[in-house]
Amino acid sequence: MMILNKLSDRYQFIYIIHIISALMVERKKKKKAKEWYALIAPQMFGKAKLAETPADDPEKLLGRTVEVSLQELTGDFSKAHLKLLFKVVDVKGLEAHTAFIGHSTTTDYVKRISRRHKAKIDGVFDVITKDGKRIRVKPSAYTTKRIQTSQKRAIRSIMKEVTETVAKTNNFDEFVKLMLDGEIGKQTYRLSKIIYPVKRVEVHKSELLEIPKVEAKREEIEEEVAEEEGEEEVAEEEGEEEVAEEE
Repeated sequence: MMILNKLSDRYQFIYIIHIISALMVERKKKKKAKEWYALIAPQMFGKAKLAETPADDPEKLLGRTVEVSLQELTGDFSKAHLKLLFKVVDVKGLEAHTAFIGHSTTTDYVKRISRRHKAKIDGVFDVITKDGKRIRVKPSAYTTKRIQTSQKRAIRSIMKEVTETVAKTNNFDEFVKLMLDGEIGKQTYRLSKIIYPVKRVEVHKSELLEIPKVEAKREEIEEEVAEEEGEEEVAEEEGEEEVAEEE
């Protein structure tokens, strides 16, 4: 009897293992195979291919971010210190389309510039582009000698005025291109000479803060119109049914 009981327990154990193995195989079959998706830059960067990423569901790609240097997009080695950040906002087929959401500068580059100069004037400005996009811009101006606090304040005011002017006279795409191309720095450099000759002006960081309120409002209006049209269609169908019943 003891031997039979032991054999019974052994067979039960083997049976359980068999069931578990079958369930694992079935689970693997149901699991979707991952596909490779190309991450595509926005139009302002020529819709260049940024990278590739795997996913078993395209919905899981939405919201993912990818960082690449401006050198990788343009081939310009002088732009290797600029790191651009993109976010996936739409997926079509095997292409995940992204939007530019900001940039930063490598730490080594900032340290190298700081060592060469005595004074640094930082600024943090929230500006609105011509098409309503809000973006935070962080430029810095450098001088070879120490300067007075009043001079720093004046140069910071010039940086702010230049940044706001470039933003309000250009749409978001144009503003980003000018910012990365050094236009804010060039204008600040030129206008600051009347106060103190700065040696360098760099926009070290930027960050897209929000989508335009106009677009958000337009989407709400379109949804309301769609709902009203749907209600009207239902009312018309109900009216037609009542007429048919009377006939």
